[in-house]
Amino acid sequence: MAATVERISTSKAYRLFGKNTDLLLAGVVLLILSLMIVPLPPFMLDILISANITFSIVLLMVAMYITSPLELSAFPGLLLILTLFRLSLNVASSRLILSKGYAGEVIHAFGSFVVQGNYVVGVIIFIILATIQFVVIIKGSGRIAEVTARFTLDAMPGKQMSIDADMNSGLITEEQARQRRSNLQREADFFGAMDGASKFVKGDAIAGVIIIVVNIVGGFIIGMAQLGMSFTGSLSHYTLLTIGDGLVTQIPALVISTAAGMIVTRSASGGQLDQELKKQLLSRPKALYIAGGTLGFFAIIPGLPTVPFLALASIVAGFGYIRSKTMSNQPAGEQAKAATEDEKKDEKIESYLQVDPIELEIGYGLISMVDEAAGGDLFQRITNLRKQIALEFGMIVPPIRVRDNLQLPPSRYVIKIRGVQVALGELYMDRYLAMSPSMKEGDIPGIYVTDPTFGLPAVWVERTQRDNAEVLGFTVVEAPAVLSTHLGETLKRNADKILSRQEVKMLIDNLKKDYGALVDEINPDLLPLGTLQKVLQNLLKERIPIRDLVTIIESLLDYSKVTKNTEVLTEYVRHALSETIAALYADPSGVIHAITLDPSVEQILSNSLQSQKEITNTLGLSPEVTRKINDSVSKNVEHTQSFGYDPVVICSATVRLYFYRLIHTNFQQVAVTSYTELPARTEIDIIGRIVAG
Repeated sequence: MAATVERISTSKAYRLFGKNTDLLLAGVVLLILSLMIVPLPPFMLDILISANITFSIVLLMVAMYITSPLELSAFPGLLLILTLFRLSLNVASSRLILSKGYAGEVIHAFGSFVVQGNYVVGVIIFIILATIQFVVIIKGSGRIAEVTARFTLDAMPGKQMSIDADMNSGLITEEQARQRRSNLQREADFFGAMDGASKFVKGDAIAGVIIIVVNIVGGFIIGMAQLGMSFTGSLSHYTLLTIGDGLVTQIPALVISTAAGMIVTRSASGGQLDQELKKQLLSRPKALYIAGGTLGFFAIIPGLPTVPFLALASIVAGFGYIRSKTMSNQPAGEQAKAATEDEKKDEKIESYLQVDPIELEIGYGLISMVDEAAGGDLFQRITNLRKQIALEFGMIVPPIRVRDNLQLPPSRYVIKIRGVQVALGELYMDRYLAMSPSMKEGDIPGIYVTDPTFGLPAVWVERTQRDNAEVLGFTVVEAPAVLSTHLGETLKRNADKILSRQEVKMLIDNLKKDYGALVDEINPDLLPLGTLQKVLQNLLKERIPIRDLVTIIESLLDYSKVTKNTEVLTEYVRHALSETIAALYADPSGVIHAITLDPSVEQILSNSLQSQKEITNTLGLSPEVTRKINDSVSKNVEHTQSFGYDPVVICSATVRLYFYRLIHTNFQQVAVTSYTELPARTEIDIIGRIVAG
């Protein structure tokens, strides 16, 4: 029965305090303020000083186990209350010291036992503690809180926009977005409050020093003038009591300041302090071995103590040995799982919004190409391909992300540029691809297909048929070579889509070392980065190399004063690159075998351009005329390729760009240049003429 009554009473008391915590807190604050006015007996002061030490230790332990500052968001207000409590105890203890010459057992113990009754040592220890707290911990914590509060406030608009973007894209719900905004506001308020609260702690440290000086001087005067004590006795007695009083308040203040520093520095770790330290300090056995070896070296240096350094060297090396054994005994699957968990822990939702510049997705049947242990060399082929494009076109190809896609058929691959599929193909890993322009189905047994790169007829033959196919005049290549060739041609055809402003900036920075004066002339008013990017894209779209970037930029700087039209600027740059263009289309003997436009076709194009009031992407030709021109282009392209030449059309400069746009959709392999773009000494062999009838 008595136990039941006791449980009921306890439950009622809990509900009373649980519902009226505001009254309890108000009462505690009023009680703290009353300590400055109402005299306390020594035993009560002992209890309150012990409570102050307890509160500081509890707060430090809590600060060690939190993973985010917001888990202890009430800390700034709590810090103010504890500071006020500590100052009230200082006032109460000073009253007892000066009036009775005794302030309880706790202060007496700190004054006698901690400093061994030597008040000079006590003064020095107190000054050291005050210096550590004031100069190191308080100043550092306050600076961290100040800087973090400033950066948090500056970053709030961007973070709020990111939250809105996540919600609009469906990555988070409205409730999650509301919670994120609340946490963001709480974080800003917390660090702002911590910045202000650190000023209270700083003032508390200064007040503690002043109180110590006042108590020593006041106690010395009271001891000699009122109590008749000797000079030495008065100085020793009151100094020991005052130093004891200073230590019992300064040590908890130091502990609380340490807790404050730990809280404001928890913003970047995201885990408990012990786990972070174990993972980050003890995860590198080599570092521990080196540290142990260094300490062992110190142990054998004459003059240094051997035993301490040797013991520490053994301990550190032992930790390294235990850690290395633990890592070696951990299964590879668990290591990969742990790494994956760490990656997931650090993963940010914003990473899903990014699009890779170039992606290569492969079916599971093609994974052997990327498995170097099984002889796969696809990554090496891609590295060589990027180097080749850099040498050929003068552009930087971004890293190509290769990933498996289980939704694809096993033998299929897909090439994407900025998330958009631009090409696909199918490979047979156990066969070779044999190609010949004149082949017919049935020439050799196999799977007949169209070459994904050049559109030629091809056949996948058994490995045993390779020699037979080569004897019959077929070009035989292995599956990884087919993929790398297709990837290379796809990147070349889409080079203009790959070249972003970031790559253009990298190209310019690469020139700065040798052509600093030229790069310094590039500015947003004369030649914006976007204009340079557009011109380079126009050149790459027609497969004109941009390796001679110096000539390109010099030409743009000269003509950008005349016009800002990127199409016109591109034509000026093409004229400046005449030697490059001529070498691009000429055969080994320096002759360009070209197709020309009939004068009637050029006249039709010129009349169409003159009838337009503004520059457009189309010529406005009738469907009948367009069909006749395309038919003529097709015949001439076939005729040119029959001689083994790449098709090149030469026309006047005024219609070059527009004729290129007219035929580019249907004849992407045809290059279009003008007479004025070629050097005067260029030898041209006309092997065809495009007509409109």
